[in-house]
Amino acid sequence: MMNKFIYILMVGITLSACNVSKQETTTSKLTMVVGTYTDGESKSKGIYTYCFDQETGTSSLLNEVAIPNPSYLTIAKDNRFIYSVSELNDGNEAIYSFTFDKEKGRLKFANKQPAMGGAPCYITNNDNYVVVANYAGGTVAVFPITKEGSLDAASQAFAYDGSGPDQTRQASSHLHCVSFTPDGKFLYATDLGADFIYIFHVNNEIGAPKLLEKATPPDYHVGAGAGPRHITFSANGKFMYLLNELDGGLSVFRQEEALLTEIQTTQADHLEARGSADIHISPDGKFLYASLRLQNDGLVIYSIDQASGMLTKIGYQNTGKHPRNFCITPNGKYLLVACRDTNTIEVYERNLATGMLTKTNKPILLDKPVCIKFAWEE
Repeated sequence: MMNKFIYILMVGITLSACNVSKQETTTSKLTMVVGTYTDGESKSKGIYTYCFDQETGTSSLLNEVAIPNPSYLTIAKDNRFIYSVSELNDGNEAIYSFTFDKEKGRLKFANKQPAMGGAPCYITNNDNYVVVANYAGGTVAVFPITKEGSLDAASQAFAYDGSGPDQTRQASSHLHCVSFTPDGKFLYATDLGADFIYIFHVNNEIGAPKLLEKATPPDYHVGAGAGPRHITFSANGKFMYLLNELDGGLSVFRQEEALLTEIQTTQADHLEARGSADIHISPDGKFLYASLRLQNDGLVIYSIDQASGMLTKIGYQNTGKHPRNFCITPNGKYLLVACRDTNTIEVYERNLATGMLTKTNKPILLDKPVCIKFAWEE
C-alpha cells in the first residue's frame, strides 16, 4: 500500500512539474517551446514543449503539436498564444496561431494565414501585431492580432527585389530577421540577399490603420556580400549588434532613433564558412554569443564594454553540428543550443562571472531542432 502511495505521489509531482506560481517560474521551472524541421528524413512532427529547470539544467517533455516546418516562433507577452512560421516554399507557406496553456505546455490550433511570401523564416510580435520575414519571398509582412489572439489577414507587406555580389546566395532579396527595438518605436529587418537593413517607424497608437512606415532614412547598406542575418539590442536600446552570415562579420552600431552609426566591426567567423547564424546577449548585458555553422561549429563568446558597447572576444565553445538558434535562461545560468544536424538540444552551464560555457551532458534528443524559446513571466 505504501509503495502504491509513493508511486501516485511521484506521478503527481512529475505531471505538475511546470504548474508553478509566478515567483517559482522566474526562479526555477520554465516552459520551453521548440520549433523543428519536419521535412526530409526528420522524424519531428512540429512544435514540442518541455519543462526546463533553470536551476538544475534538467528537462522533461510536456507536449507536441503537428505543423510543417515550424522553424521559428514567438510567444505572446502574456504567454497565452504562440505564433509560428511554416517554412515552406511551395504555395502552402503560412503563419500559424495557437492558444497556449503554459503550465501544461499544450498548444491548440487557432488559425493560419498565408505568409505573403515564400519560406517564412523569422517571426516576432508586439501586443497587437505579428511581423514576419519571408526569405524566398523577399517580403516583410504584418498581421494584426485579433481580440481572441488569432491572426487577421496581412494588413501590410513590403516587397524588396535587391541583389548582392554573390549570385549563388544573393541573386534576390532574402529577408531573414525582423526585430523591434527595446522601446518599441522602430523595427529593423535584415535583407541577406541585398546587404541592407531596412528601418521602419512603428505606429503604436491604438486603432492606427498601419503598424509600419518607412523611416528616414529607410535603410542602411552594410558591406557588399556581407549577408546580414540576425540582430540583437542592448537592453537600454543604445546599441545594436549585427551578425552577417556570408562574410562572418559582427558589427556594433550606436542606435539613435532611426539613425545607425557603426562603431566597431569584428570577425566572428575566421574560416570563411559562410554559415554564421544567431546572436544573443546574456541577461546581465555583459556577454554576447554568436553561433557559427558549417566549419568548426560552435559559439564565439564576447565581453561587452558597458559604457561603449564595444566587443572583446574572450572564448569559443564547440557544439554539435549546425548550431542554429540558441537561447539563454532568464537567470543566465544555462545556454541551450539547437544543433540541427546532430538532432540534439545541447545544454551548457554559463559561468556568470566569466561568460564561459561548460557542457552539462544533459542533451535533449529531438530531430532537427532549430528554434528555442522560453515562456516565463517577467
